[in-house]
Formats: sequence, C-alpha cells, structure tokens
Amino acid sequence: MEFLDKVKKKKTKTEDVLLHEKKDRRSLPDVPSASGKRANTDRRGSMESGDESFDEQSKKRQLGIRYLNDYEVQVTAVREREKTKFIAHSADVSMTGMAIFVSAEEKALLEEAERIRLRFHVDPGSMPEGFEMNIRILARIVRTSDAGDGRYRVGLEFTDDLSEYAKKRKDRYTLTISSILLFFISLFIMLMRSESVIYLKFNKVLYLYSIITAVFLLSRYLFGALYRPKKIDPSYTPGVTIIIPCFNEEKWIRRTILSCINQNYPSDKLEVIVVDDRSTDRSVEEIKGLIEELEQSEDEEYEIKERLSYYVQPQNAGKREALSAGVLKAKHELVVFVDSDSFLDPFAIRNLVQPFKDPKMAGVTGRTDVANTYTNSLTKLQSVRYYIAFRIMKAAESFFHCVTCLSGPLSCYRKELVLKYLDDWRNQTFLGQKATFGDDRALTNIMLRHHRTYYQDTAICSTIVPNEHRVFLKQQMRWKRSWLRESFTAGTFIWRKEPFAALFFYIGLCVPVLAPLIVIYNLVYVPITTYAFPTTFLVGMLMMSMMMSTAQLFLRKSSTWIYGFLFCLYYEAVLLWQMPVAILTFWKSTWGTRMTKNDVEALEKKNQRKAGKKKHGRTENGTEDGTKKENVL
Repeated sequence: MEFLDKVKKKKTKTEDVLLHEKKDRRSLPDVPSASGKRANTDRRGSMESGDESFDEQSKKRQLGIRYLNDYEVQVTAVREREKTKFIAHSADVSMTGMAIFVSAEEKALLEEAERIRLRFHVDPGSMPEGFEMNIRILARIVRTSDAGDGRYRVGLEFTDDLSEYAKKRKDRYTLTISSILLFFISLFIMLMRSESVIYLKFNKVLYLYSIITAVFLLSRYLFGALYRPKKIDPSYTPGVTIIIPCFNEEKWIRRTILSCINQNYPSDKLEVIVVDDRSTDRSVEEIKGLIEELEQSEDEEYEIKERLSYYVQPQNAGKREALSAGVLKAKHELVVFVDSDSFLDPFAIRNLVQPFKDPKMAGVTGRTDVANTYTNSLTKLQSVRYYIAFRIMKAAESFFHCVTCLSGPLSCYRKELVLKYLDDWRNQTFLGQKATFGDDRALTNIMLRHHRTYYQDTAICSTIVPNEHRVFLKQQMRWKRSWLRESFTAGTFIWRKEPFAALFFYIGLCVPVLAPLIVIYNLVYVPITTYAFPTTFLVGMLMMSMMMSTAQLFLRKSSTWIYGFLFCLYYEAVLLWQMPVAILTFWKSTWGTRMTKNDVEALEKKNQRKAGKKKHGRTENGTEDGTKKENVL
C-alpha cells in the first residue's frame, strides 16, 4: 500500500486562541512600493515619512493594528459638569483608539460631550501579550458611521496610546518589583551555593553538581542581559529566498505564506518558495488559491508570479528533502527556512539579515514567540519557556557567536554554504539509520563547525505549539532525542570555539543528563537513608523556578509570568523523566506528532506484532480446525 494512502488525519480537540487582527484593505500592506505610487500607510492614513527609522516605522505599524474583540466598555460623557454613564460594546481596539457600538441617543451625548472617559478590561489574548490590564482613559470622537439596526459605530481616539498608558500605570511597578525580586533571588542562590562549597568535603559529587548548575544558570541570565541585537542598516538588503516546507498544514499555510511575502523589504530582493511534501489534505489547494488571489489583487509592480511559487515533491521524502529542493531553486544569496505553522512579523527579514554583514557569519535565527499562548495552561507554560529559551539562553550563546540551534520556525543561512554541505545534511545517518528529524540542529552543527552563528532578537515570528499533553510529550521526546544526538556531535568540535562558550556547552550537556539521578538521590535516597527532609534541594529548585518567572515578568511584563514557575515544576515532575527514555531510544527516527513515512512504517510493524500475538494466542487456546480448548482455572 502506498505511503499516501496510509496517512491518517488527526483532529485537534482544543481550538487555539489567537489574536484576531482586522484585515487591511490591501493584501500586502507592508511591502514597499518600488514606484512610489502606493505609500505604506496604516489604517488611520498616517504616512510614513522617508526619514523615519525602521524602529519608528515598526512602532507606528503596531499602533495602527486593530484587534477584533467584544469588550464591555463603561462610557462617561461629561458636559457642563453633568456626567452621563452608559455601557457600550467594542468592535475593535488598537493602541491609539477603539470603535464602539452605541444608540442614536448615546451618539448624540458623545458628540456634545466636553470630555469622554472610557473604562474597560483588556482580556488575555485579545491584544499582544503584556497589555492585559484594566484601562481608564480619556478619548475623543474622530468618526461616526451608521452600523444599521438603529446602532452607530463611533471611532474614538485615546489621549495616550496604550503602550504609554501601560508604562505609566503598570510597567514601572512591574519593573521595580521584578528587579528587586531578581536581585534577591540571585543573591539567595549565590549564598546557598557558597554553603555548598563549605559542605563539598562531605559529598563532592552532589555539592559540586549543585555549584556547577547554579553557575551555569546564573551565567546564562548574565550573558543574556548583556546581549544586544544588531541594529538595522537601511542600505544593507541582500537578496533573500524564503523556503516553506509544508506537509498537511491546510489550516495555517495561507497565513504563513502571507506573513512571508508581506515583508517590509525590497520586493525585487525577496522571493518565497513553498515546497509541499505530498500533503494528503487540502494544503496544495490552499497554496494555489492564495497565489491566484494575490496575482489578481496586487499591482504588477509587486511581481507576485515571479516572487511567489510552489513546488510539489514527486513523493513524500521528509522535511530535509523539501528544504533541499527549495534551496536548489532559490535565486538569492540568503535562504530563510520558515515552518509552515509559523508567522513572520513584517520587519522580521529586515532584522534577520543584519548579522550577515559579518562575512564569517553562516547562520542566524530569530525569536520565536507562541501564537496560541492563551489557549490553555499548557500553551501558557510553553509561551514562557519559549521566551526564556530564546531571549535568555540563545541570547547568551549569541554573545559568543556560538548559537547551537538555529530554530526551525525562523532561521537564515548563506546559500553557498548550504549548497556546499547539502549532501552531508541530506544524507546524515546515525547508527546506520537516516536522520529524519532534528534538521535544524544538524544544519547548525555543520555551520558552527567552521563558522559563526547568531541570534537576532528583533527578528520575530510566532508559531503554533501543541495544546494537548499527548502531542506535546511526543514533541518533547523527539526534541530530546535530536538534542542528544546533535549535542554529542557538537561536543567533538565545540572545544575549538571561544573557551567560555565551550565550557558552558559541556556543562549544559551534562546537567540535564545527570538531573534524573540527582533528583532521585535528593528526594528518595537521602530521606530514606538519613531521615532528613531535602529542604535545601527543594528551596534551590524553588529559587531557580522563581528566577525564570521573574525574568519573564521583568522582560515581558506579562500576566503569564507565574507559568515560568509552574513550568519548572512540570519539568521536574514529567519532562525530566523523558531524558532516560530518550537516552535509551535516541536511535528512533519517528516524529510521533505527525504520520511521516517512518511513523507509518513503525505503526505497521507494531500492528504486525499485535496481530502475531493474537494469532499466537489463538493457536495456544484452540486447535487448527477452530475447536476451542477448555481453559483450566
């Protein structure tokens, strides 16, 4: 039976909660016009002047985005010292204003009012992370329109944009509290580890492990704090080809393609290639339909036919082969890999290419945020983990130009180097089996062996993460297997890199591998043999967890900060114990989260074993002619 006939579609039980942006009147509002006949304006019509920096342009764009929602808004209209209050409902909100639905009488009150005060609550997930808060703000009418059914739509402009409002009313307190907490948590950890030095003579292995772990984690936060991304040089715009490998992503592929083609980057220097790996759903139809829509809706100067194309693989061959096919078709000097369920910020590519001004730079990765953060508790845990993993851990590695994993959702390479090592990457084997996952770590290792790698925090994309524990755990197992395999590979050459980078790499390899043994020793062996409660170990774990949460609060000012603490508990209780299993099964090549060819073959073997056991059982309990033997109880 052919592979394509064996693949089964899986339905997601939980619906993802995403930001709902109001669609722009244009399909590609952020693409610069080469002729100048179409200006880049936001929905409020504010022009981008030519002398604005890209930081200012990016901020202006964020101010103009409208998020669809249905807030209950308490409106107070003040006229001649008389206050009239009523409840309205919002249609959408941006950083600079909101639209509400009102009656004819309420509309008249607003038009006559000398002052308008709004009071509402920003629900988590309805605006960008960090803006969930209570709002009390003054506003003024900028436009009205008839919404039908006796209602009117009133556009209101805030006296302060919400980013400034948040800085004044929330962020300064958040920064103060989190700064104090970070200082005392760090101090407490250092005092605990100084105690470990004193007790080192009683148990060298245990206390040395605790000292090394503390130094490793604290150093990550220190170098992460010292890290700074490369600034944008407007004159540096090398040619870029974005390659999107796709397999059964009909739900997200349109949004991914649109985010890639809608970049604030010279249109003649950016192309997008979608490579479908023989999807069995409607992915190809979605890709074709979007390309046709863009060709019809956009001006010829945007050259959609020349800049956006797709290719369907002759047969399902895996993600590496799909990416390789795209590289061979790419016409520009840099190739960007974007996962088919990841969405780029409009300034992502312009930021991502900046480190390549260094001729020794081989690869760069951007920051990956979680798109479906507020779906449930599991996605909130992952959101904090993603942010700390990129903004702290990868930033610390980038301080030494030695990032050990250029992540799949968004990474960029010099095409000439990818072509140079393409065969090695495509044909990578491990213990005699072809490597089918960990393609991002494998390619990073190839590049890092002879060149530099970097993390660019201002190049942002968001990705869909698993919202079910079953899928999440399978993903984490696959990641641990690839991490083990590629870490052992990197260990053979990383010692030639910057000494601090090499030292911390080897520590980072040993700490998680030994962690299960340390936990068992402290929480099981010590209490049983000494009757002592493991207070020091639990307090140390608590402090490390609080540091992660507090860093999230300090850097992102998000209500999800507490999930950093909860993630550490979840890691110790569940994820930590995947490591021994991964060590014993790191040779496996199945994905687990989607039915790749290897997964189908593994499933067939499993079913054959089950069928064999059933047949064997029937042979034991019955004769060949089908007569059943009596069971002796």
